[in-house]
Amino acid sequence: MTSDPAAGAAETPSALVRTWRALDGAGRTVVAAGVVLALLVGLAAGGLLVGRPGRAVPTEGSVDAGFARDMQAHHGQAVELSVMLRDRSDDPVLRAIALDILTAQQQQVGQMFAWLRVWGLPQSGEADPMAWMAGEHGHAGAGGALADMPGWVQPADLRRLEQADGVEAERIFLALMIDHHLGGVEMARYAVEHAQDAQVVRLAEGIVTAQEREVTVLRDLLDERGGPLPADA
Repeated sequence: MTSDPAAGAAETPSALVRTWRALDGAGRTVVAAGVVLALLVGLAAGGLLVGRPGRAVPTEGSVDAGFARDMQAHHGQAVELSVMLRDRSDDPVLRAIALDILTAQQQQVGQMFAWLRVWGLPQSGEADPMAWMAGEHGHAGAGGALADMPGWVQPADLRRLEQADGVEAERIFLALMIDHHLGGVEMARYAVEHAQDAQVVRLAEGIVTAQEREVTVLRDLLDERGGPLPADA
């Protein structure tokens, strides 16, 4: 699900779910390891490309820098949600999907962290969070808190997931992750349209493609469990 977006594009959401169900524990480990290896190779190559002489380097205040910083935080919360789900559910499909999300997004966090280092920029910028999307509808003048990010899960919802288990935890997780992914897609689309660095654009395009596909699968899984709980509706 977080592999090359061009690979398996013809698969339906139900086919993706069946694929996860068909894998045993060893198979899922191999898939996850492959994702890690591919992303690490991409990170190493990306760092070299950014540092090529004559290549324009994103500056403080750029969309590229803002995206790299804020998407790290956004991905970090997705990792947190995925870890919480794996501690509260025995469902092999959901546990595998959560592992896939946390593995892929941790590696993308590392990639964006490395970009900022190569660009000579600090991990925390001078501008408020989301200021780089200030021209986007719904974000004009916004900025100042991580909670302003699209799809950001609020503390009360994190507590609900923390206190739940079993199917209840699964339904809460799925509803939260769907909204979180859609928020990430909104941020990534803006980066696709406004970022200057080709690597940033490529990563943002990959996030849009992967997370839109994942949202379709997550919605199927939520429907299988009776839909969102009343508080999520």
